[in-house]
Amino acid sequence: MNTFRLQLRFLLPLLLALILTAYLALPLIDKMTLRWFARDVNLRGALITNTLSDSISEALQSKANGRLQALFSRALQDERLVAIGLCDLEGHYVLETSAYPAKLSCNEAYRIAESNEPQLNIDGGFVHVGKHTVVTDTGQPIAELVLMHDLSFIEKRSKDTQQYLILLIAGLGIVVALITMVVAQLSWRGWVRGARALLRGEGLLSPLLSPSPELAPLAADLRTRLRDLEDEYRRSLGPETNWDPERLRALLRSQLRGDELIVVSNREPYIHEKTDDGIVVTRPASGLVTAVEPVMRACSGTWIAHGSGSGDRASVDAHDRVRVPPGQEEYTLRRVWLSEEEEQGYYYGFANEGLWPLCHVAHVRPVFRESDWQHYKAVNQRFADAVVAEARSEDPVVLVQDYHFALLPAMIRERLPRATIITFWHIPWPNPESFGICPWRQEILTGMLGSTILGFHTRFHCKNFIETVDRYLEARIEHEHSTITYRDIDTFVESYPISISWPSEKTTSTWDSIAHCRAAVFERLGLKPNQKLAVGVDRFDYTKGILERLHAVERLLEKHPEWIGVFSFVQVAAPSRSSLEEYQAFQARVHSVTDRINQRFGREGYQPVHLLAKHHDEQAINELYRAADVCVVTSLHDGMNLVCKEFIAARNDERGVLILSRFAGAARELNEALVVNPYHVEETADALHRALTMPEAEQRERMASLRMTVREFNVYRWAGRMLTDAGRWRLRERIEARLKHHQNH
Repeated sequence: MNTFRLQLRFLLPLLLALILTAYLALPLIDKMTLRWFARDVNLRGALITNTLSDSISEALQSKANGRLQALFSRALQDERLVAIGLCDLEGHYVLETSAYPAKLSCNEAYRIAESNEPQLNIDGGFVHVGKHTVVTDTGQPIAELVLMHDLSFIEKRSKDTQQYLILLIAGLGIVVALITMVVAQLSWRGWVRGARALLRGEGLLSPLLSPSPELAPLAADLRTRLRDLEDEYRRSLGPETNWDPERLRALLRSQLRGDELIVVSNREPYIHEKTDDGIVVTRPASGLVTAVEPVMRACSGTWIAHGSGSGDRASVDAHDRVRVPPGQEEYTLRRVWLSEEEEQGYYYGFANEGLWPLCHVAHVRPVFRESDWQHYKAVNQRFADAVVAEARSEDPVVLVQDYHFALLPAMIRERLPRATIITFWHIPWPNPESFGICPWRQEILTGMLGSTILGFHTRFHCKNFIETVDRYLEARIEHEHSTITYRDIDTFVESYPISISWPSEKTTSTWDSIAHCRAAVFERLGLKPNQKLAVGVDRFDYTKGILERLHAVERLLEKHPEWIGVFSFVQVAAPSRSSLEEYQAFQARVHSVTDRINQRFGREGYQPVHLLAKHHDEQAINELYRAADVCVVTSLHDGMNLVCKEFIAARNDERGVLILSRFAGAARELNEALVVNPYHVEETADALHRALTMPEAEQRERMASLRMTVREFNVYRWAGRMLTDAGRWRLRERIEARLKHHQNH
C-alpha cells in the first residue's frame, strides 16, 4: 500500500504535466504546420506561373480567351488547385474559372494574398490565396495571376501529427511510469540495501556492468527504433533540388567524412586506342559511363574497369593505373586485364547471353553454360582482388555497377567486412518465376546480398528482387523497411532512378543554334528543308524496340500517305555485341525491314528511313537531337533509358516531342511524354502522327515540364541519394557496434 501511494505521488504530477504539455503544444504545431504548407503552396504557385507565363502572354496579345480557358482547365487538373483568376494591371478580371468566388474583386484577392493569413472560406472549406505576377520574356509584368489551393489536406496531416504527438506523450508516460515504479521499489527496499545492490552490480546497472541476456531485447528494440527514425527521416526529405558537383562533394565531406570512394564496372570511362597517328583517347557510348563518370569527376576516387582498348596497356603505370580525364586528371582509372577466353565466357557468355535476356524478358532465350559460369566467377574474384588492393582503408565506400558483377559484393565483404558496398543494378529485375530459369540463382542472390545497399531503377524492380529472395533463399525480410538479412548481413533494397548530368550554361552557350543543327543534319542526310524528322538513338540491341518502331513508321506511311516525301526517320544504331549469333540475326532483320520500307515508300530524292549503323560521338548525337521534331524511344524492357533524358536536355528551345515506351523506367518520371505500348504498332503510329502535328504551344508546355523534371532529378541527385543512405547506414552500424561492445563487455 505504501508503495502504491509513493507511485501515485510521483505519477499524478507527471501525468498532469504531460497533459498540459500536449494542450499547449498542439495549437503551436497547428500554426507551424499551416505556415510551412503556406510557404510550399506559394512556391508551387510561383512554379505554375512561370510555366504558364509564355502561353498567357501569347493569349493576351492575341486576345484568345478560349486558349486561356483551355490552358486554365488543364492546370486545374492538379488535385490541389481549386480556382484561377487572371487580373490585368488595373485590377480588373480578364478571366476566372468556374469555381472562382464571384464576389471577390482583384484588389480584395491581393489584400488576402498579402496578409499574414492568406486564407479564404469557400463553401465551408478553406483555400490558400496566392498572387503571382505574369511577366513577358523581357521581364515586363503584364498581368496578375490569382491561384487558390485547397487546404483540406493540411487539416488531415495536422490530425495525423496530433495523433503521433499524443502517442509519443503516452509512450513517454508509460516509460516514465515504469522508471517511477522501479525508483519506488528501490525506496521501499531502503536506500542502504539499494546502495549495496548497486555496489554489487545488481539492479539497474547490472546489464551494463556484466554480460546479460536481459540487454538483448533492449538492443533489438533500439535497432528497430533506429530504423523507424531512418525511414521517417527519408520520407520527410521529399524531392531534392539543385544537385550539382559541388553539393556532391560537400555531401561526401559531411555524410561520409571524405571517405574513400571506389567504383567498379566492366566498361571503362576512357579507352586508349592505337592509331597511325599515335594513341587516341575515346569515350565509349554507354549509358552507365554517361551516368557514373560525372559522379567520379565530382568526388574523385578510383574507378576499376576492364582495360579493353588496344592502347590501354601502353597508357598505364606499373600498377595498371592512369589519371583521367586526359589533361584534367580528376580521378584514377585502374585497369584489370582479361584474356580473350575470359572475356568470351564472362562478358559475352554468362553476362550477355545469360543474365541480359533473363532480366529483360524480351522474348530471347537465355543461354547458360558451365564454362561461362566458371569464367564469370573467376573474373568477379579478380575484380574483388583489385578492390582490396586499391582500398586505402578498411571501410571504403564501393559502388559496384551492373549485372557483370553479381558475385562481387559478397567477395568484397569477405575481405573487407567493414566496407560500405552499394550495388546498382542498371537493368530490370525479373519476377521470381523468370529468374528461376538460372541454374546458379542462389549463388547470384547470395553474392548480391553481400551489398550494404542494393539499388534498382524502380520500386517494381525492388519488389521483384525481394520476392525472388523470398522464393529461393532462407532470409529474413522486413518489407516495411525494405531490408533483407541474410547470414547476419543487412541489405537495404531501394529504388534510385538514374539520370544524366544537366548541361551547364557554359556548355549550352557553345552549342550551335537549332537552325544551324537542322541545316547541317538535313544537308548530311539529303533532306528537304520542309521535311519533318524523327530520330531514334540506341545500341543495336533487341531490347530497344528498333524493329517495333520501324513497323510503326511503316504503318504511319500506310495510314497517312500525306507524310510520304515529307517525313523521314533516322535510326542511329551503334554496333553492340556483334560477335553473338542472336545480335547478328537481329541486325540482319533490322536491315531487311529498313530496305523493305525504303523500297515500298521511297521516291526519287526521298528515303523514309535512314539507318546509321555506326558509332556517333556526343556532339553528333546532340546535333541530331536538336535538329529533330520527334525523338522515339520504344524499349521493350529497359531499366531507365537515358536517351530520352539526353533529348530533353538538348532541347533548350523547348520544342520537340518525346515518344516513350511504357516499359522504360523513365516513363514513371516523364509523364508529359507521349507514352506508348511499343508492341501495339497502331498506337505507336498514331503517337507519331500526333507528335508530328502537335502545336508549338503544347510542345513548349510539355517540354518545359519535362526539362524541369530532368534538371531536378539529375545524376548528382541519383548519386547523392545513394551516398546519403550509405552515410546514414554507416552511422547506424557504428551505433549497433557500440551496443554489441557494451553487451559483450
